[in-house]
Amino acid sequence: MTPTGRTIGILGGGQLGRMLALAAAPLGYRCHIFSPESNSPASEIGNLSTVAEYTDEKALEKFAKDVDIITYEFENVPVCATEVVSSITALHPSQKSLLICRNRVKEKTFAQENKISVAPWLSVINRNALTDAVKKIGTPCILKSSELGYDGKGQTIITSDKKNDLDNAWLTVGANDCILEQKISFKKEISVIIARDLLGNMKSYTPCENIHKNGILDHTIAPILTKSLEINTAKNIATTIAKALDHVGVLCVELFVESNGNILLNEIAPRVHNSGHWTIEACGTSQFTQHIRAITGLPLQEIYQHSSALMKNLIGEDISIASDLIKTKNAHVHLYGKKKTMPGRKMGHVTWLNPTNDILKLYTS
Repeated sequence: MTPTGRTIGILGGGQLGRMLALAAAPLGYRCHIFSPESNSPASEIGNLSTVAEYTDEKALEKFAKDVDIITYEFENVPVCATEVVSSITALHPSQKSLLICRNRVKEKTFAQENKISVAPWLSVINRNALTDAVKKIGTPCILKSSELGYDGKGQTIITSDKKNDLDNAWLTVGANDCILEQKISFKKEISVIIARDLLGNMKSYTPCENIHKNGILDHTIAPILTKSLEINTAKNIATTIAKALDHVGVLCVELFVESNGNILLNEIAPRVHNSGHWTIEACGTSQFTQHIRAITGLPLQEIYQHSSALMKNLIGEDISIASDLIKTKNAHVHLYGKKKTMPGRKMGHVTWLNPTNDILKLYTS
């Protein structure tokens, strides 16, 4: 167990690191943020910060020696960085979770080895392989980079097997290591947030429904309105994954629900997740607090969702309505402190508890 008063190192300075630091403080932990970005959202909240590149071994070594335990806020932190710090200080989640979940080929293979259904897919290592893969998978399909893809980046939809279309798709993704995946016509997209502690104890939140626009999560509704069988299946998949990874911390499992009720794994995020932000206000213990408790050896809290919730991301110019939302009754606004507004950039989010039909109609259309 990491005693209260010790320091948690966080690799990454984004909004997830910011909210982890906010959750750590009431439990008596200090946070040290490592990020290449100066004045990052997380460094505004953390007690200490190191501004250095993830390839700076000396900075990483000093950071690791200055903290008592290390976690990360995103899976695209370079493996070379986690190798350095984990050789000095305990890293949770472990390298195993990171290496599998950051690579789509390894992730799909892991899922199939654990008898978890996924959409038909093939590994694609060059342009010629793409032609063969499209013939086997069929169209429509999605070409995705194996690594570094998030929020719709690093992927493109293919609707034709014509040479020019495949050439353009290959150039759009811009990677030599990809997967080609059959495009699933799903009924809904859901996710399960689950926490697993150092002793293997697990607690999962109710599945929530996610709606994306332009490849980016737009809003989340919790709990989902679906059959209890689908809820139990989704939770069982999350439990299987967390256990098989020997994961410590919070994990998000993103799933597709087909019209026949069949559930397919989409992606695994080995960390706290955007689709779990609603837990801050709607549950007795948020995903961020549960993560801090899991990695430090504190017992996980029972999960109690006391209210239904709508969480909406404030993306790009959506930030312009933040000042009005802050004045709105029952709107819980979180601004991330990002200095520059850009299209597709998550600037904040807002959560409504027990949202009215008017709120749902206004912000989910």
